[in-house]
Amino acid sequence: MIEVSNITKTYDSGENSFQALKGVTFTIEDGEFIAIMGPSGSGKSTLMHILGCLDTPTSGTYFLDGKDVSTMTDNEQADIRRDNIGFVFQSFNLLPRTTVLRNVMLPLIYANEEPEKRETEARKALLAAGLDEKYFAHKSNQLSGGQIQRVAIARALVNNPTMILADEPTGNLDSRTGEIVLGTFQRLNETLGRTVVLITHEPEVAEHADRIIVIRDGVVVSDAKTHTKRKADHK
Repeated sequence: MIEVSNITKTYDSGENSFQALKGVTFTIEDGEFIAIMGPSGSGKSTLMHILGCLDTPTSGTYFLDGKDVSTMTDNEQADIRRDNIGFVFQSFNLLPRTTVLRNVMLPLIYANEEPEKRETEARKALLAAGLDEKYFAHKSNQLSGGQIQRVAIARALVNNPTMILADEPTGNLDSRTGEIVLGTFQRLNETLGRTVVLITHEPEVAEHADRIIVIRDGVVVSDAKTHTKRKADHK
């Protein structure tokens, strides 16, 4: 599904330049749950932006579903983000005074889907993300952190994306709530076959994935299956 080949990224600022990525190569198959891990300054955020079609590499290729997105125009990459990638961020990025259901419907509104389909698909995504139906009419600022993140996961699911890209999704959550949210990703991967790419700097978070790619100083230093996969928390 994903093929990254010899990706480099150099940032130029006048006389100075900084190479954030120095030839990154890996593949991700359909239905895998991958963690990309690295410390601050390792290049993982730059890589996340390239995987999410928010930036383009300086050199190398990035194929998503057989399409070389590394050479696409801004408008073409915007279409890929809308149709193929579901984003989940540390900061949630929900509209606080808008209902849960409408927050999840927003991507379908932007995609000009029929109103009836918007609500049907939003409800399905919220249930798949593990949120109780009694919260659908709540405003997002009336929910707990874990519930808000489940709404964000549902919003990422609603367009039936090829890949869910989660950037430090437990960073603003306490450890117990973080475990529940990570269990939600595991369940989506195991029961619905969703491809999940999790960006993190925390080894205990990365261990929830089936495979961990470690990046440091702009290069991949290890790529291995996890030894023990934790059971998904289905609460």
